[in-house]
Amino acid sequence: MGLIAMSERDLQRIEVLSKVIDSRMTMVSAAHVLGLSERQVRRLLERIRTTGAASIRHKAIGRPSNNRISDGVRDYAVAIVRERYADFGPTLAAEKLAERDGLTVSRETLRHWMSQAGLWLSRKQRRTFHQPRLRREAYGELVQIDGSEHRWFEDRGDPCSLLVFIDDATGKLMQLRFVRSESAFSYFEALELYLRDHGAPVAFYSDKHSVFRVAKKDAKGGQGMTQFGRALCELNIEILCANSSQAKGRVERANRTLQDRLIKDLRLAEVSDMDRGNAFLAGFMERHNAKFARIPARPDDLHRPVNLASDRLKDILCKREQRYITAQLTISFERQRIMLEETDVTRGLVGRYVETYAYADGRLDVRWKGHSLPYRVFYKDQRVTHAAITENKRLSDVLAYIKERQDQLPTPKVKTNSEKNGYKPRGRKPGRKTDFMNDAAAIARRQQAHSKLDAAE
Repeated sequence: MGLIAMSERDLQRIEVLSKVIDSRMTMVSAAHVLGLSERQVRRLLERIRTTGAASIRHKAIGRPSNNRISDGVRDYAVAIVRERYADFGPTLAAEKLAERDGLTVSRETLRHWMSQAGLWLSRKQRRTFHQPRLRREAYGELVQIDGSEHRWFEDRGDPCSLLVFIDDATGKLMQLRFVRSESAFSYFEALELYLRDHGAPVAFYSDKHSVFRVAKKDAKGGQGMTQFGRALCELNIEILCANSSQAKGRVERANRTLQDRLIKDLRLAEVSDMDRGNAFLAGFMERHNAKFARIPARPDDLHRPVNLASDRLKDILCKREQRYITAQLTISFERQRIMLEETDVTRGLVGRYVETYAYADGRLDVRWKGHSLPYRVFYKDQRVTHAAITENKRLSDVLAYIKERQDQLPTPKVKTNSEKNGYKPRGRKPGRKTDFMNDAAAIARRQQAHSKLDAAE
């Protein structure tokens, strides 16, 4: 007979019952020590005398539970998770099994199955440490914003950026927007949607991206503010920049959660482009907030209504700059020459500054004291200059723009030296050869070819 594993309770029972058998303890005392009735003590004594001390162990030890889920259901659930939800967490995988496959399994049971199958790491293996920061007390007091560049559509579409607005007090997703890259116009578009849905918060909390903060200390224009900062100032909204990514950990952790849950929901919904993705985000935010949003410490809503006409809001959420008018009634704007039409008003504006309003849809408005000035555009070569300084967050957008411009330009045709000199093959005529050195027609053709060559050079 091999070794038999027994619990401390069973060993204690054997020790006390041995004393009863040896008449060193009464049955009443044994029942009091073991916390059993005298009737149960008699049964245990009879079991020891009949089958030995090993029979004290519980009869169900080593046997499967009567209430356990069958092996067939477990294997079926693990097969579905391995095939469709291999990179899902147990909580999300259990939700999708119930929603899409009609298989209801508790998350802890599924966690145990996934750990056994090697599909999930325990919390101890994934443990990380961070310093907590207290949430703000009121809803709308502080909204953290950030952009996350990622392959949100995996291999089904091009990579893009997701703009995330999250309330610090509640952890509620306030606004999500897929954009080509982080730029002032993309944040203007997301901010307009935010103001329409929620109103104006007290402050935004962001990183040190050039959209939010002027990196150059001795910048001459803009009064030390970016275009986004200028728009927030006119809307009476404060912008704060975090010194590190850990300081705005609320939105950073939200990005990590979205890169897990949102990507998989987009995959299940077969969404593969930004337009369909933006239409999908409204329902996703509603489900996410219903599950993860918290109740703030104070019930106040600090959002303020934005009582502005749509035209006035459009003028705020755009790029506004001042440009100098030359003696030829022209201004420079983004490698373009803007020529103002000559009128009684524009004749007196030489040497003055006008204000340009550049909108997200490509429109440009030139104004003097609020009045629009007529103009026409003289286009220059639109290209990214060599060795241009490009931020990492805008690199994908810049490369896409370069490729688009390269595809639009025609392929240059390489001419041979004969084509450059104007040579045309002629058939030989029989008879005496013509003296081409003194022939008037040949001399005229040579002069014409040399003039074309000089013009080409």
